[in-house]
Amino acid sequence: MNSSVMVSAEALRTFVERIFEHEGMSISHAQQVARALLWANLRGMDTHGVSRVATYLGFIRKGVIQLEPQLKWAQQAPALNILEADRSPGAVSMQMATDHVAQQCKQTGLAMVLVRATTHTGALGYFTEQLAHQGLIGMAYCSSLPMMAYHGARTAGVATAPLSIAAPAGVSQGQLQDPIVLDMASSTVSMGQLHRARKLKQDLAPGLALDAQGNPTTDSQLAATPLPMAGPKGSGLALMFELITSLVVHNPIVANYFSEQAGAKKHQQNACIMALDTFKFCAETTYREDLFRTVQALKNLPKADEAVDILMPGERGYKTYAERLKAGIQLPAAMVEELSGIAADKQLTPPWTH
Repeated sequence: MNSSVMVSAEALRTFVERIFEHEGMSISHAQQVARALLWANLRGMDTHGVSRVATYLGFIRKGVIQLEPQLKWAQQAPALNILEADRSPGAVSMQMATDHVAQQCKQTGLAMVLVRATTHTGALGYFTEQLAHQGLIGMAYCSSLPMMAYHGARTAGVATAPLSIAAPAGVSQGQLQDPIVLDMASSTVSMGQLHRARKLKQDLAPGLALDAQGNPTTDSQLAATPLPMAGPKGSGLALMFELITSLVVHNPIVANYFSEQAGAKKHQQNACIMALDTFKFCAETTYREDLFRTVQALKNLPKADEAVDILMPGERGYKTYAERLKAGIQLPAAMVEELSGIAADKQLTPPWTH
């Protein structure tokens, strides 16, 4: 049995790239996927990092992810676009959509891309943060196969439906701060967190998941269905994301899934990414100073626990990013074993054996 290891982000990223290249993915696509996964690991979102490598390889071998997707624009307008993803790696189609809305937004002030029939998009904050660094407010969300219980039901009815909103950074005494990056699921716990808990044999907190019979459970080995965040609010949010990302592009996921159509239970996602040119509405200096003042006002509130800082969305991730970029990324023993097995199959040398 392997033990946990510390590995540099650069070495791990290169290793992941080579895994996907050996699987038949183009160099460009392998680089995009690896960068998105490592961004998640660096920010402490390990459930959306290299722990997904084995899943993606399984998708490729089952034909869920296309190695040579024919991405094309099905509709192009000044501010509204539809990208046919053709089951591309999710990071590839989302990066293409992100680059497009950034370019279009600078001309129109607002731009939106609906991504049709992609695959696991990964951490959406990776894409919205890119927009925030360009002075844009970015918003992204997606829908997928039913994995989360709909409020009042005992089984999965909607996707865990992630959402990310990122805003350009504030400024203090001429020093630019970090962007505000919200990245969340509409469920109490993501499927990635459930899978990770199973691998590490960790129990769940009460109120997070149901077992296969629809009963509440804290046993990660029995947990089958995450519950919606805040009950009807979480499931309602997931439903609206399905309406916007799936029905608008005539690719309903939930309805097809329950109608038993051929291929309807094969993994896919639809997504939306939007950008708003912040500084077409207000002066950049004013916005950035006002954001800093807003953040400081919240941080100066009386603390519920003096030992715990009041944090803004994404703040903990930036701190973890800096720490891991310097010290490396700690991979648990189970992850080391899994990646070592993949490397052995492909006759690759993992960075932790050098």
